[in-house]
Amino acid sequence: MPKVKMPRKSTLIDMTAMCDVAFLLLTFFMLATKFKPDEPVAVVTPSSINTQLLPDSHVILLTVDKDGRVFFSMDDQPKRQQLIEDLNTNFKLNLTPTEIRNFKVGSSIGTDFKNLGKVLSMTADQRKNSKIETGIPMDSTNNELAIWIEYARAVQGNNNKLKYCIKADNETPYPVIKRVLDTFKEKKIQKLNLVTNLEAKPAGSAAAIYEAEHQNDPAAE
Repeated sequence: MPKVKMPRKSTLIDMTAMCDVAFLLLTFFMLATKFKPDEPVAVVTPSSINTQLLPDSHVILLTVDKDGRVFFSMDDQPKRQQLIEDLNTNFKLNLTPTEIRNFKVGSSIGTDFKNLGKVLSMTADQRKNSKIETGIPMDSTNNELAIWIEYARAVQGNNNKLKYCIKADNETPYPVIKRVLDTFKEKKIQKLNLVTNLEAKPAGSAAAIYEAEHQNDPAAE
């Protein structure tokens, strides 16, 4: 008898459920993601061969532009709100709830206490075009930068992961950087991190020779 051939049928996979899950995940990330606000100032940092990355959290960051203006920033919105509320109460800044919220969700700040409310009431575009942000004062008679650092450290509590970072422009005058470092020294903060751009290790340098000798060494990982 002739052999009966079974008809071949293509495999059918119902992808409806998978598509639903994919769109649900996409919707979740679109609604839950918080984009980092634009910084009011741009800096070109110097280069180094350090490969350590700037952490995404537990950071107090001071940004210094080429004109010597100092800007303060800190992550963690609840702690930012506590910080600005403490400053508002103790220094009688008379900030509105909207201005406090703008600081909580905003970017770095670079002005004195007197003009803080005006800056926080501006939009991001208005701040970029405004000349009101002349930097946080840190001279001998009015070192408001020391106050920002002191209050920011206070709201962090006993945070062992906290890092203090300085992101300075390549053209920033050295005396400005020295005043920033002296302010940290006054607050007895000795361990700082400088934000730089990554560059290749110079040929023939000790770092380049060490890397070449250990790049295929499993024990060096």
